[in-house]
Amino acid sequence: MNAVKSEIRQVRELRQIIPALTTQDGAGVKIKRSLGQSAETRLDPILMLDEFNSDQADDYIAGFPAHPHRGFETVTYMLDGHMLHEDHLGNRGNLRAGDVQWMTAGRGIIHSEMPQQEKGRMRGFQLWINLPAAEKMQPAAYRDINADSIPVVDLNSGVSVKVIAGEFSTIAGTTAAALPKSSVDPLYWDVTLPDGVSESLAVPPNHQLMIYPYQGEILVGELHRRLPCSQAGILTSGSTIELQGTGPTRALIIGGKAINEPIAQHGPFVMNTDKEIEQAIYDYRCGKLTET
Repeated sequence: MNAVKSEIRQVRELRQIIPALTTQDGAGVKIKRSLGQSAETRLDPILMLDEFNSDQADDYIAGFPAHPHRGFETVTYMLDGHMLHEDHLGNRGNLRAGDVQWMTAGRGIIHSEMPQQEKGRMRGFQLWINLPAAEKMQPAAYRDINADSIPVVDLNSGVSVKVIAGEFSTIAGTTAAALPKSSVDPLYWDVTLPDGVSESLAVPPNHQLMIYPYQGEILVGELHRRLPCSQAGILTSGSTIELQGTGPTRALIIGGKAINEPIAQHGPFVMNTDKEIEQAIYDYRCGKLTET
Protein backbone atom coordinates (compact mmCIF):
# COMPACT_ATOMS: atom_id res chain seq x y z
CA MET A 1 0.00 0.00 0.00
CA ASN A 2 1.10 3.58 -0.60
CA ALA A 3 2.24 5.60 2.38
CA VAL A 4 -0.87 7.75 2.95
CA LYS A 5 -1.43 9.36 6.33
CA SER A 6 -4.92 8.41 7.48
CA GLU A 7 -5.65 11.80 9.05
CA ILE A 8 -5.30 13.64 5.72
CA ARG A 9 -6.43 10.84 3.44
CA GLN A 10 -9.16 11.88 1.02
CA VAL A 11 -10.24 9.30 -1.55
CA ARG A 12 -10.96 10.50 -5.07
CA GLU A 13 -14.22 9.46 -6.74
CA LEU A 14 -15.40 9.51 -10.33
CA ARG A 15 -17.15 12.80 -11.18
CA GLN A 16 -17.47 12.35 -14.95
CA ILE A 17 -17.11 9.53 -17.48
CA ILE A 18 -16.20 10.30 -21.09
CA PRO A 19 -16.59 7.34 -23.48
CA ALA A 20 -13.95 7.26 -26.20
CA LEU A 21 -15.30 7.84 -29.70
CA THR A 22 -13.97 6.01 -32.76
CA THR A 23 -12.61 8.43 -35.34
CA GLN A 24 -9.64 8.96 -37.69
CA ASP A 25 -6.60 11.21 -37.62
CA GLY A 26 -3.40 11.66 -39.58
CA ALA A 27 -3.75 10.15 -43.05
CA GLY A 28 -6.57 7.86 -41.96
CA VAL A 29 -5.37 6.13 -38.79
CA LYS A 30 -8.27 4.69 -36.78
CA ILE A 31 -8.23 5.87 -33.17
CA LYS A 32 -10.39 6.11 -30.06
CA ARG A 33 -10.50 9.66 -28.69
CA SER A 34 -11.69 10.34 -25.15
CA LEU A 35 -10.35 13.66 -23.88
CA GLY A 36 -10.24 16.25 -26.63
CA GLN A 37 -13.44 15.34 -28.50
CA SER A 38 -14.49 18.95 -27.89
CA ALA A 39 -13.54 21.95 -25.79
CA GLU A 40 -15.83 20.60 -23.05
CA THR A 41 -13.97 17.29 -22.81
CA ARG A 42 -10.57 18.57 -21.74
CA LEU A 43 -9.02 18.31 -18.28
CA ASP A 44 -6.64 21.21 -17.71
CA PRO A 45 -3.73 20.76 -18.49
CA ILE A 46 -4.64 17.67 -20.57
CA LEU A 47 -5.90 18.58 -24.03
CA MET A 48 -6.39 15.18 -25.66
CA LEU A 49 -5.91 11.43 -25.26
CA ASP A 50 -6.00 9.10 -28.29
CA GLU A 51 -5.76 5.31 -28.24
CA PHE A 52 -4.77 3.34 -31.34
CA ASN A 53 -5.09 -0.44 -31.33
CA SER A 54 -5.43 -2.65 -34.38
CA ASP A 55 -3.88 -5.71 -35.99
CA GLN A 56 -5.32 -4.67 -39.37
CA ALA A 57 -2.68 -2.77 -41.35
CA ASP A 58 -5.29 -0.70 -43.20
CA ASP A 59 -6.22 0.88 -39.86
CA TYR A 60 -2.76 2.39 -39.29
CA ILE A 61 -0.47 1.98 -42.31
CA ALA A 62 -1.05 5.54 -43.65
CA GLY A 63 0.41 6.93 -40.45
CA PHE A 64 0.86 10.60 -39.64
CA PRO A 65 2.80 12.33 -42.47
CA ALA A 66 4.61 15.63 -41.87
CA HIS A 67 2.47 18.12 -39.95
CA PRO A 68 3.05 21.14 -37.67
CA HIS A 69 2.45 21.84 -33.97
CA ARG A 70 2.76 24.89 -31.74
CA GLY A 71 2.03 25.64 -28.09
CA PHE A 72 1.92 22.29 -26.28
CA GLU A 73 3.59 18.91 -25.73
CA THR A 74 2.84 15.51 -27.25
CA VAL A 75 3.58 12.20 -25.52
CA THR A 76 3.48 8.99 -27.55
CA TYR A 77 3.47 5.71 -25.60
CA MET A 78 3.82 2.49 -27.60
CA LEU A 79 2.54 -0.86 -26.36
CA ASP A 80 2.97 -2.87 -29.57
CA GLY A 81 4.42 -2.17 -32.99
CA HIS A 82 7.10 0.05 -34.49
CA MET A 83 6.75 3.75 -35.33
CA LEU A 84 9.38 6.13 -36.72
CA HIS A 85 9.46 9.80 -35.72
CA GLU A 86 11.29 12.41 -37.81
CA ASP A 87 11.20 16.20 -37.49
CA HIS A 88 12.60 19.39 -39.01
CA LEU A 89 15.29 19.58 -36.31
CA GLY A 90 16.88 16.39 -37.64
CA ASN A 91 15.62 14.23 -34.80
CA ARG A 92 14.90 10.63 -35.73
CA GLY A 93 13.59 8.08 -33.27
CA ASN A 94 12.23 4.54 -33.40
CA LEU A 95 9.36 3.79 -31.05
CA ARG A 96 8.86 0.14 -30.15
CA ALA A 97 6.94 -1.74 -27.46
CA GLY A 98 7.14 0.07 -24.12
CA ASP A 99 8.96 3.14 -25.47
CA VAL A 100 7.86 6.75 -24.97
CA GLN A 101 8.48 9.84 -27.08
CA TRP A 102 8.15 13.21 -25.33
CA MET A 103 8.02 16.18 -27.70
CA THR A 104 7.72 19.83 -26.77
CA ALA A 105 6.34 21.65 -29.80
CA GLY A 106 7.01 25.05 -28.25
CA ARG A 107 7.04 27.82 -30.84
CA GLY A 108 6.92 25.31 -33.66
CA ILE A 109 7.87 21.89 -34.93
CA ILE A 110 7.10 19.94 -38.10
CA HIS A 111 7.26 16.18 -37.67
CA SER A 112 5.97 12.86 -38.94
CA GLU A 113 5.16 9.56 -37.24
CA MET A 114 5.07 6.66 -39.66
CA PRO A 115 4.55 2.90 -39.10
CA GLN A 116 7.57 0.73 -39.80
CA GLN A 117 5.57 -2.48 -40.22
CA GLU A 118 3.20 -3.82 -42.85
CA LYS A 119 1.37 -6.27 -40.60
CA GLY A 120 0.84 -7.12 -36.94
CA ARG A 121 -0.57 -5.11 -34.07
CA MET A 122 -0.01 -1.37 -33.67
CA ARG A 123 -1.08 -0.29 -30.22
CA GLY A 124 -0.47 2.74 -28.05
CA PHE A 125 -1.52 6.23 -27.03
CA GLN A 126 -0.88 9.85 -27.85
CA LEU A 127 -1.39 12.46 -25.15
CA TRP A 128 -1.45 16.24 -25.62
CA ILE A 129 -0.39 18.36 -22.62
CA ASN A 130 -0.96 22.11 -22.69
CA LEU A 131 1.73 24.67 -21.90
CA PRO A 132 1.17 27.96 -20.06
CA ALA A 133 1.42 31.16 -22.09
CA ALA A 134 4.91 31.91 -20.76
CA GLU A 135 6.20 28.59 -22.18
CA LYS A 136 4.30 28.26 -25.45
CA MET A 137 6.97 29.96 -27.55
CA GLN A 138 9.98 28.17 -26.08
CA PRO A 139 12.31 26.33 -28.50
CA ALA A 140 11.04 22.96 -29.68
CA ALA A 141 12.55 19.90 -28.00
CA TYR A 142 12.38 16.13 -28.38
CA ARG A 143 13.25 13.15 -26.25
CA ASP A 144 13.13 9.38 -26.80
CA ILE A 145 12.65 7.32 -23.62
CA ASN A 146 13.50 3.65 -23.95
CA ALA A 147 11.28 1.13 -22.19
CA ASP A 148 14.23 -0.13 -20.13
CA SER A 149 14.75 3.31 -18.58
CA ILE A 150 11.17 3.74 -17.38
CA PRO A 151 10.83 2.69 -13.69
CA VAL A 152 8.28 0.04 -12.72
CA VAL A 153 7.17 -0.34 -9.08
CA ASP A 154 5.85 -3.77 -8.03
CA LEU A 155 3.64 -3.64 -4.93
CA ASN A 156 3.03 -6.48 -2.47
CA SER A 157 -0.57 -6.74 -3.64
CA GLY A 158 0.55 -7.79 -7.13
CA VAL A 159 -0.22 -4.37 -8.58
CA SER A 160 2.52 -2.79 -10.70
CA VAL A 161 2.94 0.85 -11.69
CA LYS A 162 4.99 2.01 -14.66
CA VAL A 163 6.06 5.58 -13.89
CA ILE A 164 6.26 7.38 -17.23
CA ALA A 165 6.03 10.85 -15.67
CA GLY A 166 5.82 12.21 -12.15
CA GLU A 167 6.65 10.56 -8.84
CA PHE A 168 5.24 7.45 -7.18
CA SER A 169 5.60 7.16 -3.41
CA THR A 170 5.45 4.10 -1.17
CA ILE A 171 6.62 3.28 2.34
CA ALA A 172 9.87 2.10 0.75
CA GLY A 173 10.51 5.49 -0.84
CA THR A 174 9.78 7.56 -3.92
CA THR A 175 10.27 6.53 -7.54
CA ALA A 176 10.52 9.37 -10.05
CA ALA A 177 10.48 9.23 -13.83
CA ALA A 178 13.67 10.41 -15.51
CA LEU A 179 12.06 13.44 -17.12
CA PRO A 180 12.76 17.16 -16.70
CA LYS A 181 10.28 18.95 -14.49
CA SER A 182 7.78 21.33 -16.06
CA SER A 183 5.42 23.89 -14.59
CA VAL A 184 2.38 21.59 -15.00
CA ASP A 185 4.23 18.74 -13.23
CA PRO A 186 2.69 16.01 -15.43
CA LEU A 187 1.80 12.63 -13.96
CA TYR A 188 1.54 9.59 -16.26
CA TRP A 189 1.31 6.07 -14.81
CA ASP A 190 0.46 2.75 -16.43
CA VAL A 191 -1.13 0.57 -13.71
CA THR A 192 -1.62 -3.21 -13.90
CA LEU A 193 -4.07 -4.81 -11.47
CA PRO A 194 -4.69 -8.56 -11.10
CA ASP A 195 -8.28 -9.81 -10.97
CA GLY A 196 -10.08 -8.75 -7.80
CA VAL A 197 -7.08 -6.99 -6.25
CA SER A 198 -7.60 -3.60 -4.58
CA GLU A 199 -4.93 -0.98 -4.07
CA SER A 200 -4.69 2.59 -2.73
CA LEU A 201 -2.32 4.92 -4.56
CA ALA A 202 -1.07 8.19 -3.10
CA VAL A 203 -1.39 11.05 -5.60
CA PRO A 204 -0.63 14.79 -5.52
CA PRO A 205 -3.75 16.39 -3.97
CA ASN A 206 -3.56 19.50 -6.16
CA HIS A 207 -3.36 17.66 -9.49
CA GLN A 208 -6.28 17.23 -11.84
CA LEU A 209 -6.37 13.51 -12.65
CA MET A 210 -8.14 11.02 -14.90
CA ILE A 211 -8.15 7.22 -15.26
CA TYR A 212 -8.37 5.41 -18.60
CA PRO A 213 -8.74 1.61 -18.50
CA TYR A 214 -7.55 0.11 -21.77
CA GLN A 215 -7.77 -3.53 -20.75
CA GLY A 216 -10.63 -4.78 -18.59
CA GLU A 217 -12.78 -2.67 -16.29
CA ILE A 218 -11.95 -1.01 -13.00
CA LEU A 219 -13.80 -0.08 -9.81
CA VAL A 220 -12.94 3.40 -8.54
CA GLY A 221 -13.10 4.99 -5.11
CA GLU A 222 -14.90 4.06 -1.92
CA LEU A 223 -18.12 3.98 -3.93
CA HIS A 224 -16.65 1.27 -6.21
CA ARG A 225 -18.08 2.97 -9.27
CA ARG A 226 -17.42 0.91 -12.41
CA LEU A 227 -15.30 2.48 -15.16
CA PRO A 228 -15.55 0.47 -18.41
CA CYS A 229 -12.74 -0.12 -20.86
CA SER A 230 -11.86 2.78 -23.21
CA GLN A 231 -13.71 5.36 -21.13
CA ALA A 232 -11.97 8.29 -19.43
CA GLY A 233 -12.88 8.77 -15.79
CA ILE A 234 -12.41 12.30 -14.47
CA LEU A 235 -11.67 12.26 -10.74
CA THR A 236 -12.63 14.50 -7.85
CA SER A 237 -9.88 16.05 -5.74
CA GLY A 238 -8.08 14.11 -3.02
CA SER A 239 -4.82 12.54 -1.91
CA THR A 240 -5.66 8.90 -2.70
CA ILE A 241 -7.00 6.81 -5.56
CA GLU A 242 -8.58 3.47 -4.65
CA LEU A 243 -8.77 0.96 -7.49
CA GLN A 244 -9.95 -2.61 -7.90
CA GLY A 245 -9.47 -4.74 -11.00
CA THR A 246 -12.35 -6.77 -12.40
CA GLY A 247 -10.38 -9.35 -14.32
CA PRO A 248 -6.81 -8.59 -15.39
CA THR A 249 -6.85 -4.82 -15.81
CA ARG A 250 -4.54 -2.16 -17.18
CA ALA A 251 -5.26 1.53 -16.85
CA LEU A 252 -3.55 4.87 -17.38
CA ILE A 253 -3.60 7.52 -14.65
CA ILE A 254 -2.84 10.91 -16.16
CA GLY A 255 -2.93 14.53 -15.04
CA GLY A 256 -1.11 17.61 -13.87
CA LYS A 257 -1.42 21.04 -12.30
CA ALA A 258 -4.14 23.17 -13.87
CA ILE A 259 -2.91 26.14 -15.89
CA ASN A 260 -6.18 28.13 -15.63
CA GLU A 261 -5.64 30.12 -18.81
CA PRO A 262 -7.90 30.56 -21.85
CA ILE A 263 -7.41 28.04 -24.66
CA ALA A 264 -7.63 28.79 -28.36
CA GLN A 265 -7.14 25.78 -30.63
CA HIS A 266 -7.12 25.26 -34.36
CA GLY A 267 -6.12 21.71 -35.27
CA PRO A 268 -2.42 21.26 -34.38
CA PHE A 269 -2.02 24.75 -32.85
CA VAL A 270 -2.95 25.47 -29.22
CA MET A 271 -2.53 29.03 -27.98
CA ASN A 272 -4.35 31.46 -25.67
CA THR A 273 -6.08 33.79 -28.14
CA ASP A 274 -7.56 33.66 -31.63
CA LYS A 275 -5.01 36.27 -32.71
CA GLU A 276 -2.17 33.94 -31.68
CA ILE A 277 -3.80 31.13 -33.67
CA GLU A 278 -4.00 33.36 -36.73
CA GLN A 279 -0.30 34.15 -36.27
CA ALA A 280 0.56 30.44 -36.03
CA ILE A 281 -1.32 29.68 -39.25
CA TYR A 282 0.37 32.63 -40.99
CA ASP A 283 3.81 31.56 -39.74
CA TYR A 284 3.26 28.02 -40.99
CA ARG A 285 2.07 29.12 -44.42
CA CYS A 286 5.01 31.48 -44.73
CA GLY A 287 7.60 28.98 -43.55
CA LYS A 288 8.25 30.88 -40.31
CA LEU A 289 6.67 28.52 -37.79
CA THR A 290 9.99 26.93 -36.85
CA GLU A 291 12.17 30.02 -36.99
CA THR A 292 13.95 30.90 -33.75
